[in-house]
Order: sequence, then structure tokens, then C-alpha cells
Amino acid sequence: MSLVSGFLVGIMAFVFIRVLIGCLYTVRPDQRAVVTSFGAVQRLQEKASPPPLSSDEMGRYRYPQVRVIGPGGPYFKFPWQKVHKVSVATQAVDLSWDPTKAQTTIEAVTKDNLTTGVNGQIRYRISENNLYPYLFGVASPLEHVMGYFVSVLRERIANFVDPKGQSLLADAELDKVEEPAGQTSAVELSEGVSINDLRKNLPLLNQYMEEQCRSTTGRYGIELDAALITEIDPPREVDRALSAINSTRNQVAADISTARADSEQQITMSARAVEIATNNAQAEVAPLRELAKTLTAIKAEGGSACLKSYLRNLRVPLYHRANRIVQVPDHSEKNGGMA
Repeated sequence: MSLVSGFLVGIMAFVFIRVLIGCLYTVRPDQRAVVTSFGAVQRLQEKASPPPLSSDEMGRYRYPQVRVIGPGGPYFKFPWQKVHKVSVATQAVDLSWDPTKAQTTIEAVTKDNLTTGVNGQIRYRISENNLYPYLFGVASPLEHVMGYFVSVLRERIANFVDPKGQSLLADAELDKVEEPAGQTSAVELSEGVSINDLRKNLPLLNQYMEEQCRSTTGRYGIELDAALITEIDPPREVDRALSAINSTRNQVAADISTARADSEQQITMSARAVEIATNNAQAEVAPLRELAKTLTAIKAEGGSACLKSYLRNLRVPLYHRANRIVQVPDHSEKNGGMA
């Protein structure tokens, strides 16, 4: 009888210790925990700030706040309770990640009906204030987030237009009437293909994706930290054609810039030449104008006799420099003149 009693006591002690050890748990600093009793989670009456959802989404994704256990321990739970631990650290996943199939890139169709490959990463973390949709809302929240992200990304790529090119085209439409017929403007040459526009505006595309995916916090309990789309790679044939197009457009743009520089240089040189000729003409005319003013003033003050005396005195220095003097009769003067 003592042997059977000792065996039963041993079994009871083993079960007690095993249950006691199983009822203790800890939570790491990068983790948060939620405890359920028979599958039911402990809800809180207080409400946190609403997630960034539209009015339609607020009705569809109305999830309660749950009691979250922070880092520390050991904590005690009853045997009928279950602990759900999640990591709230920032994590990264490739855009091509899909648990249902193996793929190395995401395919998308551009506005020009060209199929291109998109690669990159997204950084995310689980929202501590929205653990209910992450744990109990859907079976695989990260898979839903990736599907939502890829859908929004494909829609954006299919409708993407370079904002700088749009502003240039708008200005060109305003000046369309002033341009002569048959002349190609520089704006038409600057209008690019969608793949080139996407490559030039990757930061703008990443910013758009971050803004559009803010609702994933309220939908699935996952907060998007950053979208890092790094590659827009079309097929080889398309890439070679794009390289040829870019080379041609760069050459045309360079020729246009060179022609404009030459024309501006010729215009500047012509303007300078006109200015120099004008200055020379003014320099030649200025002494004659001054002489005319002087003679007019002499005649006004002293009369014709004074003017004739002045002119005779002006001739005297010329006689010293002349090699030969020819005298002719001058009927206009009473006294003979020398020329």
C-alpha cells in the first residue's frame, strides 16, 4: 500500500510541477503578449486613437482594444489560458515574397503597355495598439499586407505620369497657338516613356506607397515603416529599345542646346557690333556738331565779319603744314581768299 501511495504522490508532484512550470512565462523586450481564456481575449473598455481609415473601412474593420502584456516576467497563467506572443521589432521583407509561389520579381504593366519587373523591400512592424486584427483578424496578416501593397503598386505603375513632364506639357498647350506649324518643340522631345519616368521618380513612388498603405495598421495590425522600391527592370528587348530611344533623345537635346547656344552667341555678337558701329559714328559726328555750335555762337555774337575773321585765323596754322598753296578767285568775298 505504501508503494502505491508513493507512486501516486510522485505522479501528483510531477503533474503539479509540470503544470506550475507551464503556467509561468516571460516576454522579451522586443515582444508583446496577449492572453486568451478558452479562446476569448480580454478586451479593454478604453479606446485608442482611431487608425487612418476611410468611413467605409471604419465600419468594416472595427476591432476592439485588447489587454497587452509588456516585456518582463515571469508571469502566471492558468492552464486553460494561452499566451500569444508577437515581435514588435522592425522587420524587412522582399516585394517578391509570396508563401504560395516562388518568384524573384513582381511584374507590372506600365502606361505604355510594357511589362516590367519591380524589386525592392518593405519595412514593417506590428502595431502594439492593434494586436487584435493581427492575431485574430485574418489567418496570415503579412500575406494580406503584401497582396494589398502589390495591388496598389501595380495600379500606381499603370497610371504613373511624370509630374514634371505634365507641367511642361501643360505649358506647351498654352503656347501652342504661338508656335509655327510644323515646328517641333523641346517639350515634345522631353516627354519620356513610363519606365523612364518611373526610374526618375522612385522616391515619389515610394512616398505614394507609404501614404496609401497607412490603412494596413487598422486593417491587419501591421504598420508600414518604409517602402524601398529600388529596381524597375523591363525585359532585355525593351531595355535595349529604351536605351536606343534615350541615346537618340539625349543627342537631339544636345544638338538643340548647341544650336541655341550658337544662336545666342551670334545674336550677342551682332548686338555688340551694332553698338560699336553706333559709338564710332557718334564719335565722328560729335566734333562736327561741336564745331557747328561754335560757329553758330560766333556768328550770333559777332556777326558775319567776326565769323570770317575766325575762319581766316583758322587757316593760318594750315599754311605751315601745307606743301603747296593754290590761290583761286573767290567772288563771294570782297577780299581775295586763299584755299
